[in-house]
Amino acid sequence: MAFSASSYASSYYNCANATGCVAVTSLSATSNFAKTKYPIVLAHGLGGWNKLFGLVDYFNGIPQDLTKNGASVYVTKTSSVNDTEVRGEQLLQQVKTIIAITGSPKVNLMGHSQGGIDIRYVAGVAPSLVSSVTAISSPEQGSKMADWTVKMVTEGSAADGLPAGEFNTASLMAIKFFELVGGAMDIGSGVPLNQLQQQDGWAAVNALTTNYAAKFNQKFPAAMPTSYCGYPKDTVVNNVRYYSFSGDQTMTTLVDPSDAVLGLTGLSFNGEANDGLVSPCSSRLGAVIRDNYKMNHMDSVNQVFGIVSLLDTNPLTVYRNQVNRLKGQSL
Repeated sequence: MAFSASSYASSYYNCANATGCVAVTSLSATSNFAKTKYPIVLAHGLGGWNKLFGLVDYFNGIPQDLTKNGASVYVTKTSSVNDTEVRGEQLLQQVKTIIAITGSPKVNLMGHSQGGIDIRYVAGVAPSLVSSVTAISSPEQGSKMADWTVKMVTEGSAADGLPAGEFNTASLMAIKFFELVGGAMDIGSGVPLNQLQQQDGWAAVNALTTNYAAKFNQKFPAAMPTSYCGYPKDTVVNNVRYYSFSGDQTMTTLVDPSDAVLGLTGLSFNGEANDGLVSPCSSRLGAVIRDNYKMNHMDSVNQVFGIVSLLDTNPLTVYRNQVNRLKGQSL
């Protein structure tokens, strides 16, 4: 039987169980600065979670800050490690459930990294349910780090005499470890053991390559530039407003443990500005708010534990201002 992402996802990815959306704990609003017409829905990136072991938010402090400023916020959970269209279908089911339980006809989608591509999928297949899309540090035209990883795996396996599509032992172990990490994110997010989401390490890495991005962008071209370092012409498509923002630095503090890792992964960009995993040129979608914040890939979700550069706008402020921008557009 032919694979159907829709049929695969729709059976159990919804807000009625632990694998679905999570409403942010009710907080007393101190202002209406971020009180949008439609709910804010946050989508995590590759290897992501919602609230890990009940302690650490993927979007660190961001849902709470937006809620305190009047927003209605939902945090979603899709397969941590999988193909974009699979994750997009999972997210679509959660969006439908959020709409059903809130009575709101639409939502404002905000996605980080791969989540910023997942939300484009939702807006592409169900634009009537989406008011706005905001992509955050997302490799909309692919990541050179993903390209490098795929090249290392395929060339290494070929050197061992294996045909295309088959992997050597080291590559298989790396893929399986990646999938185990994804499963751990499920468990840490409170997903019951009998409802663990499907993980696919090789599909996940491929989903972030430039080749995959080119094919995805042909299917979902809304608000995309026509060249790699160009800017989009259209920022509103099918009544959906598109936005993006990102950073262009890898080492932003002296004490954040993620800086060293992102400094190394950033070397795969051969001198092109990047945040460790994504270049500003690749991140552009719709109205580009800024693509040169002093943020690396983790800083753009206020991680690790809020250790970010003191030399630029704080990530919490960036999110708050963006949601206020949506409010100003009556979204």
